[in-house]
Amino acid sequence: METVNVLVATPIDEELLKRIATVSPRVKLQNVWDLSRADFRGDSSAKDELDIALADAEIVYGIRLPRDLISRAPKLKWVQVMSAGVDRFLDSDFRRSPVILTNVSGIHATPISEFVMEQMLMFAKNALLCFDLKQKKQWQRYSPTTLRGKTVGIVGLGNIGREVARLSKAFGMRVIATRRSAPRARHTRNVDLMLPRQELQRLLAESDYVVITLPYTDETDSLFGETELKTMKASAYLINIGRGGIVDEDALAHALSENWIAGAGLDVFSTEPLPPESQLWELPNLLFSPHVSGLMEDYIGRSTNIFCDNLRRYLEGKRLLNVVDKQKGY
Repeated sequence: METVNVLVATPIDEELLKRIATVSPRVKLQNVWDLSRADFRGDSSAKDELDIALADAEIVYGIRLPRDLISRAPKLKWVQVMSAGVDRFLDSDFRRSPVILTNVSGIHATPISEFVMEQMLMFAKNALLCFDLKQKKQWQRYSPTTLRGKTVGIVGLGNIGREVARLSKAFGMRVIATRRSAPRARHTRNVDLMLPRQELQRLLAESDYVVITLPYTDETDSLFGETELKTMKASAYLINIGRGGIVDEDALAHALSENWIAGAGLDVFSTEPLPPESQLWELPNLLFSPHVSGLMEDYIGRSTNIFCDNLRRYLEGKRLLNVVDKQKGY
């Protein structure tokens, strides 16, 4: 019986390791998480030991891949990552290689869409003011607004975008969206108006809330700059749960300080962790979160379930789920 060498590069408990190992008696499993972390820190002994493991690896499953993976793993055929975004993994060597890359696209739809609704509600109900009043021990009544009747524009209608659309409709909102593959303006489920990507400016001009759910690619790099921010309503809010590099942060800081738009909610940033000197920290109309919108209880377990399903498919010669187009980046 031919064995398949599988390396796990993620913090994972014994129960989940057993779940992977029991997929098939052909699976030869090794957890290299500690070695990989030590290698990143420059531990030469860990590097040597990790190189031995990588030399025979056919499959790697992990949250953070070992450095120079393609050159160090000559027998590698498939990598399963634990995120939906893959931009940090796709260096030039990986793009050119025949190695298959799969992600866990789909599991983030619920936590991230709930996060988006939280951000919209915090803006609508002016939670920032409430936090400030509590700190100052001031009792100052004000008039919140509602989401019902407002327009949300979703830039990128994938798994997450569709769930944001569904929840927004439940709040009585008008939903418009752009999608790369949309040939023309039309209606679709939970979306009142689907626009091709070329009509982004229309979406920006009509939306009270603009939600970015795009992956980070060469095409989306700095997609939101001064022009796009000035196209939005002065009363509108920008919410980015895609990737930080999609938004020109200098232009956004200018837009928020000059009130081109009413506010922004950012879970992702161009540089993470966000540097202490970033001007974004000081903006009172910006909601901050440290790239946590996709997290949830038992995240590793859910990701491992996807990996185990794909591992069965791999061993049976079936097409894998969530295969990434390495040239497109998603």
